[in-house]
Amino acid sequence: MKLYLAHPISGQSAEYIFKYYDGAIEELKGNFEILYPMLGKGYFRNNPIEKFKPAGYTISPVSTNHAIKERDKWMVTQSDIVFLDFTGAASISIGCCMELAWADLLGKHTVVVIDDLHNHAFVLDCADIVFTNYDEAIAYLKLFKLQEDCHEKHKYV
Repeated sequence: MKLYLAHPISGQSAEYIFKYYDGAIEELKGNFEILYPMLGKGYFRNNPIEKFKPAGYTISPVSTNHAIKERDKWMVTQSDIVFLDFTGAASISIGCCMELAWADLLGKHTVVVIDDLHNHAFVLDCADIVFTNYDEAIAYLKLFKLQEDCHEKHKYV
């Protein structure tokens, strides 16, 4: 089962973003095949930037405006579940809102951790399940995968 992880990136340091994704992946590895926006962008670890900006990268063809949008959209289409953690955003995350809209349009199971900044009718209505606590959302994802695995094992019995 594929899981796409989304978290606000603009306005955050490279150190913060990689630490966030490394931690989330550590918590969920073994449960899902994980896709996330920073996959294949390790060059930001080697040349860390103080704050990610919302557009205009020329450091790599992988980070052009069009490449970022198309690759993230493709990863959402490949995923079974889209997990969006809006907490800790420096500003409203247009990228995460786009990813949530694509997931909703495609009928993906969407799990959201909401904050006050993103508490909006569109976000709330596009999310299948809304949590206000990251740890509770992670626990749900693990339980969901466990139940899905049990269902698959007994499906043909």
